[in-house]
Amino acid sequence: MARSVYVAGLGPGVGKGTVALGLVELLSRQVARIGVFRPLVAGDGDDPLLTLLTKRYPVVAPYADSYGVTTAEASALVADGKWEELISRIVERYREVERRAASVVVIGSDFAAGGAKERDEIPRELGFNARLATEFGSVVIPVISGEGRGAESLAATARSAYHSLADLDATVVAVIANRVTEKLRSDAGLPVPMWSIPSVAAVAAPTVAEVAAALDATVVSGGEGAFDRDVLDYVVGAAHVPTVLDHLTDGALMITPGDRADLLLAASAAHAAGNVTLSGLVLTLGEPPDPRVVRVIERLNTGLAMLLVDSDSYHTIAAASHIQARLGTGTPRKIEAALGAFEENVDTAELTRVLDVARSSRVTPLMFENDLIDRARAERRHLVLPEGTDERILRATETLLRRGVADLTLLGDPAEIARRARELGVEIGAAKMVDPAHSPWRDDFAERYAELRKKRGVSLDLAYDVVRDVNYFGTMMVAEGLADGMVSGANHTTAATIRPAFEIIKTVPEVSVASSVFFMLLADRVLVYGDCAVNPDPDAAQLADIALSSAQTAAAFGIEPRVAMLSYSTGSSGAGADVEKVAAATALVRERRPDLPVEGPIQYDAAVDPAVAATKLPGSEVAGQATVLIFPDLNTGNNTYKAVQRSAGAVAVGPVMQGLRRPVNDLSRGATVKDIVNTVAITAIQAAAR
Repeated sequence: MARSVYVAGLGPGVGKGTVALGLVELLSRQVARIGVFRPLVAGDGDDPLLTLLTKRYPVVAPYADSYGVTTAEASALVADGKWEELISRIVERYREVERRAASVVVIGSDFAAGGAKERDEIPRELGFNARLATEFGSVVIPVISGEGRGAESLAATARSAYHSLADLDATVVAVIANRVTEKLRSDAGLPVPMWSIPSVAAVAAPTVAEVAAALDATVVSGGEGAFDRDVLDYVVGAAHVPTVLDHLTDGALMITPGDRADLLLAASAAHAAGNVTLSGLVLTLGEPPDPRVVRVIERLNTGLAMLLVDSDSYHTIAAASHIQARLGTGTPRKIEAALGAFEENVDTAELTRVLDVARSSRVTPLMFENDLIDRARAERRHLVLPEGTDERILRATETLLRRGVADLTLLGDPAEIARRARELGVEIGAAKMVDPAHSPWRDDFAERYAELRKKRGVSLDLAYDVVRDVNYFGTMMVAEGLADGMVSGANHTTAATIRPAFEIIKTVPEVSVASSVFFMLLADRVLVYGDCAVNPDPDAAQLADIALSSAQTAAAFGIEPRVAMLSYSTGSSGAGADVEKVAAATALVRERRPDLPVEGPIQYDAAVDPAVAATKLPGSEVAGQATVLIFPDLNTGNNTYKAVQRSAGAVAVGPVMQGLRRPVNDLSRGATVKDIVNTVAITAIQAAAR
């Protein structure tokens, strides 16, 4: 088994950060304790990639313990002839991380790290990285650049990389070419797998924030999200308005003197009208714009950043064209784009086999969340999101599309959705947009709904009005097979989200009641809580259905179901109607699923704490190790999940609906973008399981 994977970049700017990020993401699905390590970091130890990895993932060691030495420290040791001491220091620091982790991703040193003097003093990077990989006992994945290379050149470079490292006694397990010409593929005649990642503008392009920092610009204005936009092109505004408008392109940053009010207004208006989607505006010569112009632009509500620099347009464009994009904590959209490019173009199943990393028997929150994304991508489904103009939905849509989690339809006025997306600077071009008020499906949906609800006195005219509601329209799309599932609730109540599902989709035949679960992501495990959102006071038969559905849901998401039927009494220690209901439900579960480990009545502490379980229910195969906890009523379940969420710092994913013929899931109105991404992935997995 490979305890350590060494990512070695062969040349400057090959984009090994994308590969390192993808590897950490991949391994985080397999092992609970993961480490990251950089042998060398530049300057004072402030490394953006290492900072990103140590903050994004629950790695075993903090940033301060996750690198060997700085380039300045390395240079001093090499200058004194203490090469072996340098290696020894780095290896010693690495072993501290390795001892804590099940697997470590090592990001090799950069060819262009440090100043010219430092590069001259430190021996060739390839030999340095190969030596360290050998000392660490790491397998190596070299990363080569595909920029400007055809198939033959790329293959030759890959072979050279493989043999150069192999000749230095490194164990190469795969070669990855990054930033290749789109759709270029080559196996290069290597004895190991080779994968090619095409150049992705959203990864390679700097953000407006990176441009602002590099140019030492003063911010004149900029709305929320304005500095996250990708700068895909530069346009110098020096000609008349019509000529400049002809040269504006999507993602362009316009650079023009601050006194060109005509160009500033024209470009802003073109962006607001949707003729072009700019990334921002840079004003040169230190000339601030007229306040009256700024007020007009602000009323256009473009959401664009406006920056002011002292240099002229020529020197500004020259400086801007040399800015390199970097993955870091301040570039969340770039991170998702990088992960999407890695996962789409690298055979992660084959890479896992090559690395031969054994999966941990314990399911951690990060493993659970990453597994959701992986499984949803494997069997991609089409989902509908009724709240198409909500900011969180739009940001989640961009992430979901970039990661390839699902195909999406957003409901709402397409012009309004597109306007909101431009304001936020998010890319949702791959999503479909449908306006329920003007959709040709509306007539058919009304007829279908009226037929379903005619016993309730629903007329065709009333049905025509009902299906205009985004949740009813989305549910009809799911019922009619135009979408595989639906996620709503960011700005709708739970009742408004799931009532249409109860009326139109209904429950599966063998289940008497639809219910819900929350996946509770605790620090060291994932538990399933049911039912905490739907059924106020289920009877024994309904409680048994909830338990069986919850066990099935847990198993579908990789959690071994051990069911605890919760009560204020454990075993036969108490009496009363509530205890008897739980006992009867437990008996029904055992009768219907004799293979399913279930215990009840049982108290919460006896269900999850082995020490308490040993006292109260010794010998139970569930007590002390329950994974599925079934609450006797909604009051108990809802309050418990919220208490655990707030007091223990747990992440609650859900409610996840179960028992419906087709998946419809509800969001909390306080849902974050991450919550929405997780819920969409869960819904896609449920749809695939059908």
